[in-house]
Amino acid sequence: MRTWVDEFIHYLAVERGLADNTLASYYGDLQQFLAFLHQMQVSTWLEASKGEILAYLLYLQKEGRAPATMSRHLAALKSFYHFLVQERVIPQDPTVDLESPRLSKKLPRVLSSEEIELLLKQPNTSRPAGLRDKAMLELLYATGLRVSELISLDMENLSLEMGYVRCLGKGSKERIVPMGSVATHFLSAYLELARGKLMKIPGERGIFLNQHGGRLTRQGCWKIIKKYARQARIKKEITPHTLRHSFATHLLENGADLRSVQEMLGHADIATTQIYTHLTNKKLKEVYDRTHPRA
Repeated sequence: MRTWVDEFIHYLAVERGLADNTLASYYGDLQQFLAFLHQMQVSTWLEASKGEILAYLLYLQKEGRAPATMSRHLAALKSFYHFLVQERVIPQDPTVDLESPRLSKKLPRVLSSEEIELLLKQPNTSRPAGLRDKAMLELLYATGLRVSELISLDMENLSLEMGYVRCLGKGSKERIVPMGSVATHFLSAYLELARGKLMKIPGERGIFLNQHGGRLTRQGCWKIIKKYARQARIKKEITPHTLRHSFATHLLENGADLRSVQEMLGHADIATTQIYTHLTNKKLKEVYDRTHPRA
């Protein structure tokens, strides 16, 4: 049956174009389920019933797994058994009526406009690394790019004249995002005055370079952001998506429509983008409570 797992992972990679991290998670989840079946003395996937799958989910719950983790395990099983039915390996899908546990949506932490201004003022633009950092922070806040998308940018992904950046998001989906005059200004200054001083590897096409002259890593990028957050004395916890969340929230607060924000963020489902409306609604309620005489 491990052969069918390998076939399934190949199908997800080639036919559905899932990311390597997702493939690795699905593979690990299926191996864990197979180990559970062996403990239950069920010899193959073919013999697994709805009861065994429910017992597995109960086992995960007793192990203290989070609802999101259990949901991912069930998604892997549902997708795998659907594949087996599709390939006519089994006649019926034992997961067909099973539902994922309800997930409580955590509202993302965002920085206020004042905190963003403080953060963006921190880099010393008289130095090449400082000018790089300034351009990087301005671009992240101006576009809502994921850090992984930012560090993957090559020189040919920029159009400074038109003021937009082209990036590859999840599932290698391309999108074009406007970057605004301020980010364009500092990016131009960085490319003209600083990037050449940082570059030590001939032919390097990455835009943001580290002290060794190679492409800046995700870890390096977040060390830089956390350093400036400390300098700005921002007390909030900074996560890899803080500037992205702030970008989306501030756009909606200032009247942007949800569809446009969805497109700029590269969300496949608008429901993912809608979580930011909870933040803006919360702020409206705070303003109402603070200002209305009968609140």
